[in-house]
Amino acid sequence: MEIGGSTLVGYPDGGIRGRSAVLATVPVGGTHGTIVAETPFHPLDHTWPDQPADLGTIAGIAVTDCLTGAVADGERAVHVGEDIPVRRGAPGWSWLVVHVTGEPVPEGEVELVVDAERRHALSAGHTACHLTALALNAALADRWRKEVAVDGLGNPDFDQTAITSSRILPRGSRDVYRLGKSLRRKGFTADGLAESLTEITRTIDGRLKEWIEADAPVWIESPGPELTARRAWHCGLPAGEVAIPCGGTHLSRTSQLGSVTTTLDLSADGAELTMRTTVG
Repeated sequence: MEIGGSTLVGYPDGGIRGRSAVLATVPVGGTHGTIVAETPFHPLDHTWPDQPADLGTIAGIAVTDCLTGAVADGERAVHVGEDIPVRRGAPGWSWLVVHVTGEPVPEGEVELVVDAERRHALSAGHTACHLTALALNAALADRWRKEVAVDGLGNPDFDQTAITSSRILPRGSRDVYRLGKSLRRKGFTADGLAESLTEITRTIDGRLKEWIEADAPVWIESPGPELTARRAWHCGLPAGEVAIPCGGTHLSRTSQLGSVTTTLDLSADGAELTMRTTVG
């Protein structure tokens, strides 16, 4: 088996169809994993699994999952998902998109088709997730008593400082933030937060409405087509262009979201804040 380098991907530019040569087939549990030279499919990232995998078809066969794989240079064994023994992008490894199917995919050149409706729903959820994080940062800006890293709009970056998990959902997202001693030592005050959630939510939703009405452009900047290229999400908001490191898929303008609403929930002990974002 000769892989010949990392998989080239088309999803950062919104691609949902393509043709490519089958390079290898590897076992994935009791199913089959197909590796091609180029693909429009977005795989689940094994290190930060925020956006679910694209589904669709390859050679007319249903793709039931799409995972990240890796193979060391000069080796034959392909490691998949949580079995990858090195950090994403580690030198000396080829990084692969593994298309999981219930039956083997024939050799040769095959057609790859992503489920466009699912892709659009996840892209909407991911774009809304970034915008909501920026709006949350702004809404909590006056709760910092020390200087910390700021986001692209100049607000203290609560999202990146406190986040513990993020999950992109079809037309939505769920983000969890830890409000523990570490965050307080960095200068964040959670005093009276529970009583302020309604007003904070109203502030976030108002800012999102403004950004959606602005019809701001959204795009992905990528240094190359390889799976592990370090990409960034960009948005030309009225207050300025914002960039956030991101390997997911997105809409092309904020107006395509239609509307976005948020829900904030604080745990009973006050140590965890959950933000749910809903598109439309």
